[in-house]
Amino acid sequence: MDKSERAVEQFKAGLNCSQTVFRQYAEDYGVDRESALKIACGFGGGLGRMGYTCGAVTGAIMVLGLATCGPDPTALTTKVRTYGLVQSFIQQFTARHGATSCRELLGCEIGTPEGHEEAVQRGLFQTRCPEFVQDAVEILEDML
Repeated sequence: MDKSERAVEQFKAGLNCSQTVFRQYAEDYGVDRESALKIACGFGGGLGRMGYTCGAVTGAIMVLGLATCGPDPTALTTKVRTYGLVQSFIQQFTARHGATSCRELLGCEIGTPEGHEEAVQRGLFQTRCPEFVQDAVEILEDML
């Protein structure tokens, strides 16, 4: 089973979108499983289930930071390199899905009780979100 399949499986088992993407790589960069899940927890559902940037995207951005920040994460060259990779990731994700926000990706406002219920009733968390998780990991696999 590859990382994208494992991420989808973990998402379906109850981790949020950001946790599943970040978790696939965290230990490769010295972050233990428990810490990874805690760090990424608040990013699910588009930043605390507010419908903003998809958690699969924010999880991937955290991975890119881990992968590219060398011994001096404050160095301008490190930041510029990381920003370029983040931009590339977002362009690739957007090319596949047309957006990076949960609102646009799911077509409803999950940040409200009514919008969240609509997403639940339409089965979007079970049908659409696993696709976003899988694609985020596949893009990372090509980039790293």
